Amino acid sequence: MENNHDIDKRFNDASKLSEEPSVFQGFDKVWAKVEEKLDTKEAKKRILPVWLPYGIAASLILGLGAFYFISKNGTVENSASLIVENSTEIHPEKKNIYTIDSTVKSNIEKEIGISQSSQSPPYLAKDKAIKVPNSKSKTLAVNKNEERYASPKNAYSTDEYYIKKKEAGNVTVAPVKGGKQGDTLRTQNIEEVVVTGFAPKKVQAYTSSAVSVQSNYIASNTVSQALQGRVSGVQIQAYGTKRRKSDQIADKMNTINNGLSGNNQISIRGAASLKSTNEPLYVVNGEIVQRDYFNALNPKKIESVEVVKGTAASALFGSRGANGIIVVKTKRLSRKEKRRMEEIQETISPYKQNAVSDNEGYDAFEENAFELTKNQPLSTFSIDVDNAAYSNVRRMINNGQAVDKNAVRIEEMINYFKYSYPQPKNNDPFSINTEYSNAPWNPAHRLLKIGLQGKSITMDKVPASNLVFLIDVSGSMNEPNKLPLLKSSFKVLLDQLRPEDKVGIVVYAGSAGMVLPSTSAREKEKIVLALDNLQAGGSTAGGAGIELAYKLAQENFIKNGNNRVIIATDGDFNVGASSTSDVKTLIEEKRKSGVFLTCLGFGMGNYKDNTLETLADKGNGNYAYIDNLQEANKFLGKEFAGSIYAIAKDVKIQIEFNPKYVSSYRLIGYENRKLRNADFANDKIDAGELGSGHTVTALYEVIPAGVKSEFLPEENKLRYNKTSPAEDFSDELATIKFRYKKPDGDTSKEIMQAVKNTDYSTISASHDFKFASSVAWFGLVLRDSKLISKKDLNDIETLAREGKNKDEEGYRSEFIRLIESYKVIPK
Repeated sequence: MENNHDIDKRFNDASKLSEEPSVFQGFDKVWAKVEEKLDTKEAKKRILPVWLPYGIAASLILGLGAFYFISKNGTVENSASLIVENSTEIHPEKKNIYTIDSTVKSNIEKEIGISQSSQSPPYLAKDKAIKVPNSKSKTLAVNKNEERYASPKNAYSTDEYYIKKKEAGNVTVAPVKGGKQGDTLRTQNIEEVVVTGFAPKKVQAYTSSAVSVQSNYIASNTVSQALQGRVSGVQIQAYGTKRRKSDQIADKMNTINNGLSGNNQISIRGAASLKSTNEPLYVVNGEIVQRDYFNALNPKKIESVEVVKGTAASALFGSRGANGIIVVKTKRLSRKEKRRMEEIQETISPYKQNAVSDNEGYDAFEENAFELTKNQPLSTFSIDVDNAAYSNVRRMINNGQAVDKNAVRIEEMINYFKYSYPQPKNNDPFSINTEYSNAPWNPAHRLLKIGLQGKSITMDKVPASNLVFLIDVSGSMNEPNKLPLLKSSFKVLLDQLRPEDKVGIVVYAGSAGMVLPSTSAREKEKIVLALDNLQAGGSTAGGAGIELAYKLAQENFIKNGNNRVIIATDGDFNVGASSTSDVKTLIEEKRKSGVFLTCLGFGMGNYKDNTLETLADKGNGNYAYIDNLQEANKFLGKEFAGSIYAIAKDVKIQIEFNPKYVSSYRLIGYENRKLRNADFANDKIDAGELGSGHTVTALYEVIPAGVKSEFLPEENKLRYNKTSPAEDFSDELATIKFRYKKPDGDTSKEIMQAVKNTDYSTISASHDFKFASSVAWFGLVLRDSKLISKKDLNDIETLAREGKNKDEEGYRSEFIRLIESYKVIPK
């Protein structure tokens, strides 16, 4: 210290005055301690002001930490073993984290000298968890002093595992054999578990002239899906989690803005005249704005986005709305803005239609009415082996959509299923089977079922095939359920072909072209490569594609063989022959070449069912809608022979009812296949084809004579036309005539069969009768028929279950599930 010497000097001087010794005993030791304490006190005075704040902060942190762990003691014991049941494979996206942890581990090992067995697998340098970067490894346990995990060679064994121990500052890892997991491990209570997962997703497709996208339906998506969409304007995905409207709007607009920053075009597809290079008109709160303004909108302030096109767009802004309009409504509108938006909504409202298929093409038709037997005893129609309507309706119901009644063709729904009809015994190409019982939807009425069974031909007797794939590769096909599914479907067909069969490929977009000349099915890899290289883009020159496909088929025509064009498209023709009448004229001309036609429909939104149905009906063809690979496997795989090989063409049916037993009748379905009575014997009139092994079923609803029915038409009393008595045919309900031609013939042959008037009840009816009746009944409900008295879906389901029978392939069970799904769809 500074004044130590002065004190010492004074003390010595004072001691000299007395006679005592100059230094008392032990003084040096005492004084040393005094100096030590004085130095310590001075040091504390200097240090305390500097470290006081840090000390207080540290004390608070330690105190709170101790309080936290004390509060957890009642729930989890830290020293207890914890069983980890899940695999410890590191997620691929987090490999960088594992790399960092491994580096930290190696550094620690160098410093503290970890001894590790050469046989032990790698692990992360963490005390409370071991994650082994091996898909076959599994964490077994974590303990305070030791950690266990299974051997990668025997990941799920309880007899061999590795153990990591901490003893005297060293960590060792070594294998242990013969141990039992259950001996040392035990489960414990967990206070809280948080599970994060994906909720079921429901896709709602909107296709109309005006599509309103409310904020509660908007979720993250790409620009092409959000505004260009699978359909005419918008594709919305509503997720299972509930979120605030502002957050959902924000997600959508952020995605749109991000897409715009990448110079992506926004186009509203659906009308044939639209081009993807032309942008829509942007309208915000009733005012036309530039794209940059639209791009800069704050998503959280958007209330709704509405896509308008077609007539509705023209009604709003004339020619400026030719490429569609995106109408945005924000929150907190001024009075002036509110008035503008109300005017827009009033203009759009008349054009808003069904939110499912307004841009899909379906021909409207009225269901067949009851005919008075006395006035019209004859009924004539062409058979229909198509089944596209059923799979198309199934797609709508499975998507949770309302069903467009014009998409429901009941005969195609019935004929989607196979029935147990016997094979023909004579040289005729088909057998004829009838059954008569009660009509389930009108209990006082009866139902007549007429079934044809085509002769099944074995593959070794099937003639060689000359097939041309006509594939739509236009821009509208650039969706997962279109061109990619189409390629997979054709590969299913290729698996059925033999070396003597030939395949050519023609495509069409802005123009038509041949991708693959006629090639032997033996060169399957070459054909598959040509399919895989197809890409979608451009407009749709369907007419030119048909011309080229038939030309290629005729150039490679096989006499007495199976010559067929298989067209695969969404039916959206917009270049060349595009209207239904143009296509009809073109295909009627081409069928004279002797080349048959198969139409495969794909996709949704802009799907043109009416175009494809016309092609099949007028081109000696059949028609199927492929909504998934399962349907492709059914039509082109399991039913390949019936779908591709025709055994009879121009098959017509004419039935004459006996007025003694039949007061009135009507044909269920076949509205687009009805013929004039005079057309039955006219060989120039085209009709449907029947394939190998195909079954065709038709149902007539009959009002028996003497039965009073609300659906019985009024009788017109005729003065001169009297129906002749039928005493000579007292036991006949009706007479059925069939006419058909051979696949390569021009002259038809007629078969006739009488139907006896039997008295069978629904209870004694066959399984096929019950099931076909349930399918027809469901179709009548979907069409909202005005000619049925009972519409309870539970009754339909019960009848379908009674008719399900063996159902080895599960198609009838699927129909029952379809009824159950339709029950919960808002009507």
